[in-house]
Amino acid sequence: MLELAKEAVILANAAILEVYHSEDFEVEAKGDLSPLTRADRKSHQIISQVLEPSGLPILSEEGRNIPYEERRSWDYFWMVDPLDGTKEFLKKNGEFTVNIAIIHQQQPILGVVGIPVSGVIYYSAVGVGAFKISNGVEVELVAHQALDLRKEGIRVVASRSHMDERTMSFVETLNNPRLVSKGSSLKFMLLVDGEADIYPRFAPTMEWDVAASHAILNQVGINLISTDDNQPLKYNKVNLLNSFFKSFA
Repeated sequence: MLELAKEAVILANAAILEVYHSEDFEVEAKGDLSPLTRADRKSHQIISQVLEPSGLPILSEEGRNIPYEERRSWDYFWMVDPLDGTKEFLKKNGEFTVNIAIIHQQQPILGVVGIPVSGVIYYSAVGVGAFKISNGVEVELVAHQALDLRKEGIRVVASRSHMDERTMSFVETLNNPRLVSKGSSLKFMLLVDGEADIYPRFAPTMEWDVAASHAILNQVGINLISTDDNQPLKYNKVNLLNSFFKSFA
């Protein structure tokens, strides 16, 4: 399953880049007014085709709306975001990803995150560990030490220009923190790469936005905790909207 997911990400990356370097993104607005491009649609189609032989159901941001009555009985299934960071894609800043996860009993047990522009791929699975492939070189990702929130200069993943009140209040509790920022699931990869210490999120996200990253975080000792109950985020809920969360070692 891991090799299948990696293959899907590699092929989706190539299809996205083809659109990225073209002159026509074919942008349209979805029901929630968020943008949808030709790259989103091509990536979804390719990933669905590659994953279909696995026999597992696929829940994709760009797929059909599957009612909870149908998916509640799924034991294992694919959770897919064919292009995470469509707004970043349209800005052409390179900060967008492809995310594929397997969910089992409401928890992510496998995750692959691909960055089309750089070709970097992060992946993990329970019992396998977590790895990063960059420029053809594969390295195992190491476990992170527990974060001491009292220390000076903690690096916080937060937008410098669009910080909400709750994030600002949290940042103000820290000792001379530094802000770092990225688009899409690259925010989580800043934690994985040791380039940031904590990611507080007090704005809406969907399950497919974070599932693949969550699987990778789990394998390197980084928490992804709901602010509602201080428990790990759960998946395949009735409502696929995530609670607010904090992610840290």
